[in-house]
Amino acid sequence: MNWPEGIVARPITTGDAPAWAELLAARELVDQGGENYDADDLLEELEDPQLDAERATVGLWSGDQMVGYAKIHPAKTVVDVDRVSVEGTVHPEWRRRGLGGALMRWTIHAAGEQHAATFPDSPGEVRASAKNTHEGSIAMLRGLGFEEARYFFDMKAPLDGPLQSFETPDGLQLVHYDPSFDEALRVAHNEAFRDHWGSVPRDPESWKTHVTGSRAFRPKLSYVVLDGDTVAAYALGYEWAADTEATGVREVYVGQVGTRREYRGRGLARAALATVLAEGARAGYQRASLGVDADNPTGALGLYESLGFVVHSKWITFRRAL
Repeated sequence: MNWPEGIVARPITTGDAPAWAELLAARELVDQGGENYDADDLLEELEDPQLDAERATVGLWSGDQMVGYAKIHPAKTVVDVDRVSVEGTVHPEWRRRGLGGALMRWTIHAAGEQHAATFPDSPGEVRASAKNTHEGSIAMLRGLGFEEARYFFDMKAPLDGPLQSFETPDGLQLVHYDPSFDEALRVAHNEAFRDHWGSVPRDPESWKTHVTGSRAFRPKLSYVVLDGDTVAAYALGYEWAADTEATGVREVYVGQVGTRREYRGRGLARAALATVLAEGARAGYQRASLGVDADNPTGALGLYESLGFVVHSKWITFRRAL
């Protein structure tokens, strides 16, 4: 890559986590994307056993300051299309100098190399997201040949008012998450999201790393509906300490909600999610949040609105063929 003069580009290492956190904090102050990270969050990302940081990350440096970064997220499984998701940013004080375009060209190239190495016989595409108010990012993506593919909502609900509760049908149990049925939960999640856009099955390693093994995961704020030994539905809660530190608001993020296809239409996800909200309020959380596909095929948007969630921000997923 031809990086601007004076910029040093290299893969991100664990020792870079504090500088990376400073870069993301500077981004959030300007972009207001609703995402905050501390160095420990980023160390967890870098220590992911499935991440090849040498090939999947790049940090841009001016002296001791990280002024930009990019990262690719290769798919581990392909259902229809090999979708390589990418992320990145440029420090607000370093924008409009060509760094953003250079980083995106790097991600396109890196995603193409990854696709050729792993799933060359399947169609491939690179995916990137932008908040709908970030006009500069949207214009850059369109200029690089990306097209709009999907819309997502970030939703929030206050936890300071009356909260609803729902009973589960006879024969089913609503219980706290327990590690003993973690594998059954993974299988249920893969089944629940089989008909969702862009979803691919989670393998055991990525499930434990990113879902129930994440440092943000809160087992006491996570519930499943059991039919014997089968996980029928679930809602899993998370807490990001960096968000609380930055906003002063303690928020439970509902990272996973789903119902197995054969159990849909019985209010099971509603009961699990309502319980997460009620337990969160009792534990001192002030707000709940989650993300949803605007065209979710199961009517999730209406479910969330019925429980007090409102749209807080809108995001666009873009794609470009590899």
